[in-house]
Amino acid sequence: MQAIEIIANSLQLNPLPQPIPAPHQVLIKVAAAGISRPDLMQRQGLYPAPAGASPILGLEVAGTIVEIGHAVSEFKIGDPVCALVNGGGYSEYCLASAGCCLAIPNGFSFIQAAALPETFFTVWSNVFNRGGLQAGETVLIHGGSSGIGTTAIQLAKAFGCTVYVTAGSEEKCQRCLALGADAAINYHQDDFVTVIKQLTQQQGVNLILDIVGGDYFPRNLKCLAVEGRLVQIAIQNGNTSEINLWSVMAKRLTITGSTLRGRDDDFKGQIAQQLRQQVWPLLENGSVKPIIDSVFPLASAELAHQRLISGQHFGKIILEI
Repeated sequence: MQAIEIIANSLQLNPLPQPIPAPHQVLIKVAAAGISRPDLMQRQGLYPAPAGASPILGLEVAGTIVEIGHAVSEFKIGDPVCALVNGGGYSEYCLASAGCCLAIPNGFSFIQAAALPETFFTVWSNVFNRGGLQAGETVLIHGGSSGIGTTAIQLAKAFGCTVYVTAGSEEKCQRCLALGADAAINYHQDDFVTVIKQLTQQQGVNLILDIVGGDYFPRNLKCLAVEGRLVQIAIQNGNTSEINLWSVMAKRLTITGSTLRGRDDDFKGQIAQQLRQQVWPLLENGSVKPIIDSVFPLASAELAHQRLISGQHFGKIILEI
């Protein structure tokens, strides 16, 4: 099979052995694979693959099952699926745990389906399960134009929440508003702390989903309402910051965070079941949709990475195999 290898920090398309599924796995002939920032981190040596996972980049794929392990009963050969994987996505064939696979929503192309797993698993797990977002609450989503951000905007609105976002340009802010955000803050022009206080009549928001970290951390605490929750899922501005413990105590704040890749298949399978029940109907009726920025052929994975690094994208970048 053909797959992307990291050679001297460049992405090269090379022939590699085709993997063989374990009893609980399926082998997917990949039609499309999503690109995400953890791929960039792995390439830089900052986010190694878990033990036993493929060293090939790529955490989400869509395609057709061509082989199944003997313990798999919920899928059959020929089924079109999308899957959250621990690695191996930038390839013609990829292994996936059967529990982390989902049927492709009705009417979706492989390219659209490849944009679903990493962002929808992440948002559902962190915003709704860990963060406990409820209808009627307010949420601030940093990086509203990212794959995570565009997904979080739509899901939070679909479940009855008021959504505020930050983004890096007026164009991106307008596109976030078009997706349903109630307000969009250009962080190059305005201080999001000041704007959030104005928007909430000084009360603050109930939940913040942050991918930035670093100097955003103390500013996020200022934006939270009493009993507010901060969910940290990435640290693009660094992993250290100062904390005002008094503000945490006085407002009874909850600070939490997570990474998804290292969690076991049972945990991810539970998220898959929740998505199937509560989110897949929203995708099929068109009230929520994946936002595709651009599509590159597998051999142009380097160009796709440069698109992500540039920060000019809006939504997901996809590789077509």
